[in-house]
Order: sequence, then structure tokens, then C-alpha cells
Amino acid sequence: MRIFLGVTGASGAAYAGRALRALTRAGCRVGLCASDAGCQVIGHEILELAELPGPVRRDEVLARFLDLYADGADVDVLDPGDFSSRYASGSSGARAALVAPCSMATLAVIAHGTGTNLIHRAAEVMLKERRRLVLVPRETPLSLVQIENMAAVTRAGGIVLPAMPGLYTRPRTVEDMIDFVVARALDHLGVANDLVPRWGQTGEVVA
Repeated sequence: MRIFLGVTGASGAAYAGRALRALTRAGCRVGLCASDAGCQVIGHEILELAELPGPVRRDEVLARFLDLYADGADVDVLDPGDFSSRYASGSSGARAALVAPCSMATLAVIAHGTGTNLIHRAAEVMLKERRRLVLVPRETPLSLVQIENMAAVTRAGGIVLPAMPGLYTRPRTVEDMIDFVVARALDHLGVANDLVPRWGQTGEVVA
């Protein structure tokens, strides 16, 4: 299964990392596209390269990100300005797209169809082709503008899945809480996973 993974500048880069790991372990071919702001947040939150705001080297950030989360899998690293990418066309056969974390600016662009980069375009392709699009915003509190943008994406057929971990799985670590959200995202992408116990099941959270 070919899946697009977009990473934008919202806080929560670890959601992208854990999603990348889960997707590659499930055998998916992942197209990874991080915006400049997404790379900056990865550098700050995961790699501890620099305090925000501050420039980071895109190639260095993504190489280290893949070292941490791709487990040696073959991942297609995409430039956000590359509109010749297969993910920019509905005829390419990509089945789903996940944007995690999804900034509110990215959500707004997708909601109104005014895309200017490959992340926006890949999301628009999923909506127009009636395929699976999952957006994972991480923001609080929410303004009415943001709520209405979420409603617009939902009406268009996308799934808005805020980063809201459940506690009924009795998470022991931050990673467990992140995996709760990633598991729900993968469920909606149609990717089998065992990241967390299902309701009614017993057992420990799978790392």
C-alpha cells in the first residue's frame, strides 16, 4: 500500500515519527514530505538541534529522522516544491494520505483548496479521488475559524483526527500516548496495526 505522510510545523513531530515507523513495519511504501517548518520542529523537538526559531539543515534533519524511525525501510523522501511527484496526481494510484502533525495553516489551505506545496496537493488529490485523507491537528484551544475549517474538510470526505490520546489503555509512557493517536490514524487509513490493545482486549500496550 502506497501512503503519503506529510509533516508540517505544528508541535508534535513525534506523531510523524511513530506513524512512519508503524507504516513501514506494516509493509507500506511511504512517501515522506516535510515542510520547512516541519523540519524545523523535528529538529527542535526530536533531534534537539536548535531552539525555535532557527534555521536547520533539511537534509541533515530528514536523514536523522529516518535513522530513528524508518528501521532501514526504503522511504521516498519528497521535496514539498516537487509537483512532478506521483503524489500530485490522482492517476498515480496512491491510496491514502496522512498529515501528522497538521498545522492549522495547512488545515485551512486544504479546507479551501488553495494549496501551494506538495503536502497540500497530495491532500487535495485524496479528496478529489474520494480516497482516504487523515489530518492530525495538534492545537488548543480552537477558534471558530479552525473549527469551521475542520468541518469543511470533514464535509469534503477527509478525517480530522485531533491528537487526543485516550487513557483507558493505561499508558505508561509518552510514547504509549502517542501510539494511541497513531493507531487510530492507521485504522482510518486501512492499515492493520497492534500499537494499542483494542477495547475489550487485555494486554499491554505494544511498543
